[in-house]
Amino acid sequence: MSPAGTALPAYLVRGGDPVLRADAVRALVRELVGDDDAALVVEEHEPGAGDDHTTALADAAQTPPFLTSRRVVVGRDVTAYSSEALQPLLAYLAEPLDTTSLVLVAGEGGRLSPKLVAAVKKVGRVVDAGVPTRRAARSDWVGEQVKKGPVRLDSAALALVDDHLGDDLGRLRNLLETLGAAYGNDARLGVDDLEPFLGEAGAVPPWELTDAVDGGDAASAVAALHRMTRAGERHALQVMAILHGHVARMLRLDGAGIGDPAVAAEVLGVKGSTYPARKALEQGRRLGHDGVTEAVRLLAEADLELRGTKGWPDELVLEVLVARLSRLSRRRSRR
Repeated sequence: MSPAGTALPAYLVRGGDPVLRADAVRALVRELVGDDDAALVVEEHEPGAGDDHTTALADAAQTPPFLTSRRVVVGRDVTAYSSEALQPLLAYLAEPLDTTSLVLVAGEGGRLSPKLVAAVKKVGRVVDAGVPTRRAARSDWVGEQVKKGPVRLDSAALALVDDHLGDDLGRLRNLLETLGAAYGNDARLGVDDLEPFLGEAGAVPPWELTDAVDGGDAASAVAALHRMTRAGERHALQVMAILHGHVARMLRLDGAGIGDPAVAAEVLGVKGSTYPARKALEQGRRLGHDGVTEAVRLLAEADLELRGTKGWPDELVLEVLVARLSRLSRRRSRR
């Protein structure tokens, strides 16, 4: 709905987590339907093998409502269509029907067309169903979702949920509903009440690993590594790419005499926030030239070991690597 409470002609729901994306679609459709009968108001379209499905979707959006004041037409997985196949939708969005709310949903694969995003923004709204990536913002998001849920968590339990789920925040809604069923609505719960329902620790974002390494905390770095490779199912070479990119930014700034994060961001090609560039500058200074060089050597050695020079399991190679990088950070920071 728009800020004024009026339904808009078009919405585009996007986000990396399929569970959170589906939740956002359900909430939006429920809000658009209001007190009307959803069976009469809502029409859903799934993608098909041929491009004629977008024509059918556009035709449905152009159809006036029958027995209701408004229609809600949902088109799923719009990233599955080619640019040519999207033309009927783009033509419709140029002159949308004011009695239809067209809800387009991004899918797992494919690429979201910039033209489609622009067309929706012109007449409607883009709904981002993802979770903030910054630690503090993500924690705030978790807190807001818990407040909307059926149970109340004390501060320690809330912190445990945030840490345990990590990147797998699509599990949060089911967890809260399970807690509500077990303890009753509005129950106030602590860590002891929560722990039996948590299950396996979720994946964590890459910065959890790199922050632990930069801080010289080998135990936390290895724990983050396990959550990335196990719950997150990241391949060893993907983890290597993350660590390589992290050290490569320091290497590019090493000896350049740059002190301004904005200049560093320009050198690194980082757009938007200067935060990644500032982190690279600060950690590069802590390590010094010799430390950055040693980090590059450790990465090169581990890369060869992953390709079979040592015969170790991939997980062991990565564990030793992050432990050595953490020890290097701790040693150089002390100096």
